Amino acid sequence: MSADTDSVPDVTGLDHTSLTGWGRTAPTAARLIRPRTYEEAAAAVRDCGARGGIPRGLGRAYGDAAQNAGGSVLDMTGLDRVHAIDADGGTVLCDAGVSLHRLMEVLLPLGWFVPVTPGTRYVTVGGAIGADIHGKNHHVSGSFARHVLALELLTADGEIRTVIPGTPLFDATAGGMGLTGVILTATIRLQPVETSLMSVDTERAADLDDLMARLAATDHRYRYSVAWIDLLARGAATGRAVLTRGDHAPLDALPDRLRRDPLSFRTSRLPSAPAVLPEGLLSRTTVGLFNELWYHKAPRSRSGQLQRISVFFHPLDGVPHWNRVYGRSGFVQYQFVVGHGQEDALRRIVRRISERRCPSFLAVLKRFGESDPGWLSFPVPGWTLALDIPAGLPGLGAFLDELDEEVATAGGRVYLAKDARLRPELLAAMYPRLDDFRALRAELDPHGVFVSDLARRLHL
Repeated sequence: MSADTDSVPDVTGLDHTSLTGWGRTAPTAARLIRPRTYEEAAAAVRDCGARGGIPRGLGRAYGDAAQNAGGSVLDMTGLDRVHAIDADGGTVLCDAGVSLHRLMEVLLPLGWFVPVTPGTRYVTVGGAIGADIHGKNHHVSGSFARHVLALELLTADGEIRTVIPGTPLFDATAGGMGLTGVILTATIRLQPVETSLMSVDTERAADLDDLMARLAATDHRYRYSVAWIDLLARGAATGRAVLTRGDHAPLDALPDRLRRDPLSFRTSRLPSAPAVLPEGLLSRTTVGLFNELWYHKAPRSRSGQLQRISVFFHPLDGVPHWNRVYGRSGFVQYQFVVGHGQEDALRRIVRRISERRCPSFLAVLKRFGESDPGWLSFPVPGWTLALDIPAGLPGLGAFLDELDEEVATAGGRVYLAKDARLRPELLAAMYPRLDDFRALRAELDPHGVFVSDLARRLHL
């Protein structure tokens, strides 16, 4: 079975399956269990064995957060019911295994949208809370857990607890990477929309300073904002970018032909990436050519373009298994944040990546708003850069270790949901509430029922 398979068999025996994150690095084998009921989930937790267990959704964490070498992994996608929608008040109660894609299918025709979405809609609600995902609207809306009104959590003692915001258990679970228990259901506050289209403004930025100035000056005008950066550009063009910002299009912005069905949810799907691709396909030369074309084909300035939600938020979802383009070695997704006032650190890191000639064609910069309450939630006010790098790049580990040090020195942090290689000694500097998290875990789960490869590596 492929390590990044979309479908998972119903396994309750002792067979072990090789699993990776979306980056397809560091595979480990675990007993895969797929509960269909809350009772089966509770039984699976009781039967995790000496190596413990960890919940897993659709496998879109990039690193090792949803792996558990030699132990159990609970695939929660079988618990996927939408229980209740309050179409007047704008809330939904659903199982943790429901995907954001499914919520969009159900909610958009009713005039509601998920409050936060990352770059893929193929994540589960439980995964969205466990990673406390963020999107293009963090500067306005914060991360996903800020919109969770309540959740039901199956803890290590077999109890199902109702957990609400403002409590220590909620703050440990939001961004806690599944280590406080198994999320069973969640009640989520939604975003009202008039249409399923986006009104999008696009412009080019000549370099990193130009990009940061444009973001800082105008982000308050837009709900959603993101910039693609050419990290192979050097010299005066270092950090050149294409800036894309938008909001949900109002009904009166649609042409007549689209007003007849303004809330339809349309997606497109291209052929899947082949299972086997040649190593080195994404070289500095090929990525450099792609980046050059991508930058110059973007308009210098364009306003009010109508785009489907799937195009604006999730362009890569149209290419199934796009992670295969990096070859058998997979790729590292590196994302960090540094605070406002640390722009020089961001400049130095971008310059170092550019000089190192890392072949990254998926590199994005965003601005974060206020911090979220989760003790291990990633966002803090400032600048976040995310980039994909082929895992087989010579010297990559040492290079990223150096970037980690620079990020930590600047008071920043790396995103645990995308990490597969951070050294544990840097974690406390990056996450000041780490001791609180560890203490609550020790009290709630003294026998270490919930554990993952990530947790072992970082001593969580």
